[in-house]
Amino acid sequence: MLGLGALASKLFGSANDRKLKAYNSKVTAINELEPELEALSDEALRARTDVFRKQISEEGKTLDDLLVPAFATVREAAKRTLGQRHFDVQLVGG
Repeated sequence: MLGLGALASKLFGSANDRKLKAYNSKVTAINELEPELEALSDEALRARTDVFRKQISEEGKTLDDLLVPAFATVREAAKRTLGQRHFDVQLVGG
C-alpha cells in the first residue's frame, strides 16, 4: 500500500518533476523564438541587449521577465560567433 507521500508523488510528480516541467515550458518558448532571431542581422541581434537594458531600467521589467528572450538571444549569438548551439538541457542549467 502506498503512503500518502508516495501517492501524492504518483498523482502530481515529485518536486523535481514539477520543476523540470516548468523549465521545459521556458525551453519551448526559447525554441519558438529561434526562427525569428535567425532572420535578424548581426546588428539587429546586437541591438536586442540595448532593448533589454531599457526594459529593465525604464519599464521596470525583471530579469525573470526577460529570461526567455535573453536566453534565445544568447543562444543565437553563440551559434553565430562560436558555431555552436546550446542544447536544450544547457538552457535549463542557465
